[in-house]
Amino acid sequence: MEHQRWPRLRVTDWADTRDTLQLWTQIVGKVRMAHAPAVNHWWHVTLYPSARGLTTSAIPHGDGSFEIEFDFLDQVLRVATSDGRSRTVALEPKTVARFYQETMLALAELGIETVIHPVPNEVDPAIPFAEDEQHKSYDGEAARLFWRQLLQAERVMSRFRWEFLGKTSPVHFFWGAMDLAHTRFSGRGAPQHPGGAPNCPPSVMHEAYSHELASFGFWPGGGEEGAFYAYAYPEPDGYSSYPVRPEAAHYDHDIREFLLPYEAVASAPDPDAALTEFLRSTYEAAAALAKWDRAALER
Repeated sequence: MEHQRWPRLRVTDWADTRDTLQLWTQIVGKVRMAHAPAVNHWWHVTLYPSARGLTTSAIPHGDGSFEIEFDFLDQVLRVATSDGRSRTVALEPKTVARFYQETMLALAELGIETVIHPVPNEVDPAIPFAEDEQHKSYDGEAARLFWRQLLQAERVMSRFRWEFLGKTSPVHFFWGAMDLAHTRFSGRGAPQHPGGAPNCPPSVMHEAYSHELASFGFWPGGGEEGAFYAYAYPEPDGYSSYPVRPEAAHYDHDIREFLLPYEAVASAPDPDAALTEFLRSTYEAAAALAKWDRAALER
């Protein structure tokens, strides 16, 4: 049945693993950021759901490339180069400090000398990776279920992405907040973002939110099993009271986002339809209220 494809994973059952895994993904994401050519809105730093986990995709290096993938089937981090060499780091209970050391060693052994800012972003407290002995939990089955949640979310969000002709982001994984995200742009500029994310320079937000947008995504918070979200920047008048669907969706005034609990989607008679309804109606809230040129932007 349709709903059986949507894995169930209570946030409280894997919170410690989630927090450790987020920091591990930050290390790998920062490696991509150190080597990949810059792209607008920081799209060059993200990870992507893959057939086995989360991947950086191919990263240029010298006259070849390399790729780093969290393989949640074999439970290894795999660093592979375009000349056929590879190294692995076991995904198992270990400290962030040890994971950082092993990952940087794997890169060095492959001749990929890398310097990153070795402190996490968008978390508080921000313990330097090499000193973090606190975060060390890892439940491989929980990580695998989370990855399968991402696969389902990406599948529906990618179909939704096709409906928009204007500037639009990939469906990609931001390691700062550990969310799978997709963003649409109206084509107009936006007022400078005030910043405010913990341990994240305001300049990062200035680049991310330089243009008017509507953003959508999924993250392992905001509901018993995570939540889908939607927000607009700048937020147009009337956005918070717009009648979005399905019925389980609501506007959270603290974080200024619409939320739809993952469990409401997974238990719906047609999960794909429920999530698509949320994506379309929250986009409509942003585009209609801010008077986007919808005739030019929509397929």
